[in-house]
Amino acid sequence: MDFFSWPPVAALVDLAYRVVTALSAGVEPFAGAASGLVAVAVLTVLVRTLLLPVGVSQVRAEFTRRRLAPKLAELQRRHGHDRELLARKTMELYQEERTSPFAGMLPLLAQIPVVTLVYAVFTHATIAGHANALLGESVLGAPLGTSFVALAGIGTSVWPAVLVYVGVLALIAAVTTVSRRVLALPRAEGTPEPTGMVRALSFLPYVTVVFAAFVPLAAAVYILTSTAWTVAERFVLRRVLDPQRRGAQPSTSH
Repeated sequence: MDFFSWPPVAALVDLAYRVVTALSAGVEPFAGAASGLVAVAVLTVLVRTLLLPVGVSQVRAEFTRRRLAPKLAELQRRHGHDRELLARKTMELYQEERTSPFAGMLPLLAQIPVVTLVYAVFTHATIAGHANALLGESVLGAPLGTSFVALAGIGTSVWPAVLVYVGVLALIAAVTTVSRRVLALPRAEGTPEPTGMVRALSFLPYVTVVFAAFVPLAAAVYILTSTAWTVAERFVLRRVLDPQRRGAQPSTSH
């Protein structure tokens, strides 16, 4: 049984389909044949705008982890030989600070349903019993409902369309690089240098590029727009919420 045919899920997919269709119709006068792609980008911006409060909590959690890094390093030095004691002391520290090691993960988890719905909308010929007209949408010959891997396997006759996918994947990689290099928080004083494993994990975001190659172009555009939004959002919020910057501001009281 197809999970997306389950009535409650099918209703959500149909709702997403109608939202994308309405957005596509709304932007068609100036977007033309790219209206479907633009509609997905607009949908992404709307979703990320709604998730802005969650983004604020994520940035605050980043500063909290940075502030706690020296204390966590000290706990590691003292109790690293006893994993159970280390885990208990670590949780006690988080409880004292009224935070959690999982704080800030909500934005990532919150987007999973949206990506899933976009994926479903552009991979099902029939949605809630009616034909899926969005599968006919394309940009420069690149169907929004086909993945880069699927299109690349067809043959050389589709190379103009493949270039659209390559462009999207290249932009995702570029935005990911900016995110790694520009938005990386400085290492807190008293914390050890990153190990080889930590450095290797810093390249994990590039898995997104690989993932985007296997999903429909529409979902890849969602990923691109969302990743770019994350970079801009994180840059602005870090400057606004940085405790050091806020503490350095001159007082206006007399």
